Amino acid sequence: MKRNSLVSVIVFLLTIVFCSVTLAGEHARVSADQGKVAIVLASFGTTVPSAIESITNIQQEVKKAFPDVPVKLTFTSNIIRSIWKERQAEAKKWLGKGIPKEVLYVKNIIATVGDLREDGYRNIIVQPTHMFFMEQAQDLSSYVNAFASIKTTKKKWMPFDKIVMGRPAMGGPGDRYDYHEDMEKVLKTLADDIKLARKNKAMLVYMGHGNEHWSTGIYMEAAKKMQELYPDVVTYIGSVEGFPGIKDVARYLSHFDSGKIVLKPFMIVAGDHATNDMAGDEEDSWKSILTKQGFKVIPVLKGLGSNDKFAKIFVDHIRDAARDNHIEF
Repeated sequence: MKRNSLVSVIVFLLTIVFCSVTLAGEHARVSADQGKVAIVLASFGTTVPSAIESITNIQQEVKKAFPDVPVKLTFTSNIIRSIWKERQAEAKKWLGKGIPKEVLYVKNIIATVGDLREDGYRNIIVQPTHMFFMEQAQDLSSYVNAFASIKTTKKKWMPFDKIVMGRPAMGGPGDRYDYHEDMEKVLKTLADDIKLARKNKAMLVYMGHGNEHWSTGIYMEAAKKMQELYPDVVTYIGSVEGFPGIKDVARYLSHFDSGKIVLKPFMIVAGDHATNDMAGDEEDSWKSILTKQGFKVIPVLKGLGSNDKFAKIFVDHIRDAARDNHIEF
């Protein structure tokens, strides 16, 4: 090898080594300089004491995955937060019933993030525990984006290094993550519901929340996927608000003369909708309507958040949000 060629090779190798050392040093510096990290779990919330367990179960799964990171709760429903605020007047009563203090004194996303910032947390991952990207998740993202848009005259006075939002259980818009894959992961955690339906030789009907402002076609798509995953069990998913409602559910089930139905909430918690609209004794409840139609209805008042496999989905989504935004725990 000619001398000039040898020198060129040596210079090239030294350049690679120098760049590697520089990048490693820069990475170490960024990691060292990164502000403290916190996680906020944003749930729609519930006023039903027995349903709180589904929310705190998710919180416990996240705490186990990130033991050195504070995991705070916030409720996105203004109505639910206002009810808990009224209950604070009888704090001993509710705390005596086992209601966590963080729930009794639950705050909105602004106050929750503000408290964390006051405690020195500059990197915050807001993880919605909503089922899909609908009204509540959209509003939550507006708050997070507003926080992230704050610009101060001097960079050192910026309130946050990074504040980002993870995606709901069954995903959301965008091409970074395929919501079909997110949805399938959720549905695969429902295997025990299928086992219960099989055991009772019953159909499986879920009640989702839905809304009047966004398409709830995701429920129809999820029901179709359930039939692909578990073809031996007839499964249908309706919603309290939007399409398909209980009339659509009843019309679909009219193809079956009789039989049993396992009725379960397709929601994080078995809250007011589940206990009243779904399994209540009123004439317009799903249970009453389907019973009148000739079915033997077996209500199951258990939210998806109580399912550990389902709860772990939010752990994965937090990890994705952290990785995508270069936040290290």
